[in-house]
Amino acid sequence: MTVNLAKGQRISLSKSDGGELSAVRMGLGWQAAPRKGFLARLTAKEIDLDASAVLFAGREAVDVVFFQHLISNDGSVRHTGDNLVGGAGQGGDDESILIDLQHVPAHVDQILFTVNSFSGQTFAEVQNAFCRLVDETNGQELARYTLSGGGPYTAQIMAKVHRAGGAGGAWQMSAIGAPATGRTFQDLLPVLSSHL
Repeated sequence: MTVNLAKGQRISLSKSDGGELSAVRMGLGWQAAPRKGFLARLTAKEIDLDASAVLFAGREAVDVVFFQHLISNDGSVRHTGDNLVGGAGQGGDDESILIDLQHVPAHVDQILFTVNSFSGQTFAEVQNAFCRLVDETNGQELARYTLSGGGPYTAQIMAKVHRAGGAGGAWQMSAIGAPATGRTFQDLLPVLSSHL
């Protein structure tokens, strides 16, 4: 059963049988909003949203997984590849990031997920955008966060997976949903620290 997360809401990533999740997938999907008017449709360009995962040890970013660095240095986090146009919307994922929770190094205590409009369009030009967390072992969707409201932003700090109580603790997910500005994850690094 899926939990629809509200901004700031947290859920535990424990299985219903009491076990811990071993592998999760953060999926991202979107569609371009319909354009009004002949000229708007004629001049429209595709929307390229990019999912990134920034790995933190305490307050220090120690690794990142994104379209130009598809696998974390330790191999525990993997991006499935860049989608330049979206289109899944309410359906499947356009981009996915797989996290092998059992192999995330002990010093990494938080992984923040961001979405950037690499092509520069704002979220007002995007519809049916979502990020979701899936139990990769059985395909069950655990949580979904919907990007709603559009707005003049080109980025979103979507969610984070973090260890409860620090290193060695059970993993939890928090929906953040904070709008930001930037075409790449690097543009967001100054504001990510406020969500640790």
